This record gives sequence, structure tokens and C-alpha cells, in this order.
Amino acid sequence: MTESIERVRDYYEARGESEWHRLALPFDGAIEWELHRRTFERLLPAGARVLDLGGGPGRWTIWLAGRGHRVVLADLSPRMLEIARREITSAKVADRVEAIAEADARDLSEWPSESFDAVLALGPFYHLVAATDRERAARECRRVVRPGGRLFATVMPRYAWLIQQLLVRGSAAIPAARAVLREGVYRVSEPGGFTEAYLYHPEEVAPFFEAHGFRTELLQASQGFLALVQEQVAELQQRDEAAHEALLDLAAETATDPSIRGLSGHVLYVGQA
Repeated sequence: MTESIERVRDYYEARGESEWHRLALPFDGAIEWELHRRTFERLLPAGARVLDLGGGPGRWTIWLAGRGHRVVLADLSPRMLEIARREITSAKVADRVEAIAEADARDLSEWPSESFDAVLALGPFYHLVAATDRERAARECRRVVRPGGRLFATVMPRYAWLIQQLLVRGSAAIPAARAVLREGVYRVSEPGGFTEAYLYHPEEVAPFFEAHGFRTELLQASQGFLALVQEQVAELQQRDEAAHEALLDLAAETATDPSIRGLSGHVLYVGQA
């Protein structure tokens, strides 16, 4: 394991319960959860065998298992997997979870070729800073998914990240923001902060995965056009549920608009093997 990957593991080891709760938080992951859920429901075949790669504390694994899919959960962090075991047992879906394994996205040799109907990789591709590491992970995902199966992978675009860093850290973030804009690479600047990451231009995402054997089906903004107003969206839910639902519907319906993707917190790629 390289030093960079060790830092990713250590970051999530220290995250504890917060990572389990993130996708349910109105100001953080709730919109991403809702838009991804709709896409997964539409594109995953019934009873699929799914590798939840980098699935952390298992929130997507539990959702998949609850819908009748057979799931293998893999992650770098023993602490995340410990939480996942607890939550999977609590949710009473353990019979649909085939394995919970500590694994590196660059080496999926534990699983045979063409052994999954789908791979969810909702984290590894922005945590792998080196191009060679991203390429290895993409090749491994392509190897383990059966012909006709799908890869669902998220990346982080540059512009939303720049905005967030400058709003939170102020002028101290200017050098890092400039470096990200030039190189796409964020380097850790303070203890306990987010790990180093590779941040994408949206137009490079599809060609990257296509170069590793996938046919692009979908590229969507994970938060649609709502990434920069999540706090206001959460407040709207409290005072006008119908308007909130309509806003989510509109965000989902327009999430593939290229003009939106660059300012989303994440972008979801869907490709067929």
C-alpha cells in the first residue's frame, strides 16, 4: 500500500460514525442520495450481484440488499467495515450481503473476472491521485464486471471544490485553489482535513472510462443544480414539502445537462461493459 493510499485509509479510520450519517444529512449528502437512488433504481437489473467498492460504512450496501440485490462490500478502512457489519446486522439484510472485505480498488484479485453485474465505485476514483492508480482501478473494475454489466462511479469536479475551499478557509486556501485549477490535484494542507484528491474536468470523465473498456450511458451531476444551495433546499423541505419534492424532481430531470455538471459536488458516471 502506497503512502497516499495509507493516508486515505487513515482519514476514514478517523471519520468514525460521521461517514455513516453523511448521506442522510440535509446540508450534505441527502440530495446526492436521492438523485443517485433514482438512477440506480432505473438502471440496475433485478437481483443483480453488485460490488460496492469503497462502500465505507455500508449505507448503499444496505439499500441494495434491501432491494433484493446480492452485494459484496469492499473498503480500505477496517473501521468503516466494522460500522458496516453493525448496520447490516441491524437492518436485517445480512443474508443478501455475500462478503464484507478489506480491499484496495487497484487490486480486486480476490474476485474472478466477470463476476459482478455491476460495480459501484462511489469514492475510489477521486482518492487516487496518480493517473497510473486511477487506470489500474478502472481496469480492475472492467475486469470484474460481466459483459453488459455496468460501472457506477463518482468523481469530484474542480470548480465546486474551489468554491467550498475558499468559502470555508478564506485566503489561506488561495494557493491550493490555484494548484487545483492548474493540475487537478488537491494536496492536504492541514491535519485532519480531507485527503489529497484528483479533481476532474467533467469533459475528461467519459473519455477516461471509455479508454478502459466502458461505453458511456450517463454522466450526471450528483446534486443536479442544487449543489450550492443545499442548506436552502433543506429549509424549504421544512416549510413546503410539495415545493421541495418538485425541486428534487427538476434537479433529477436536468442532472445530465452539461452546463450543470462542473459545479456539482460530485458527478456520477454510468458505463456499460
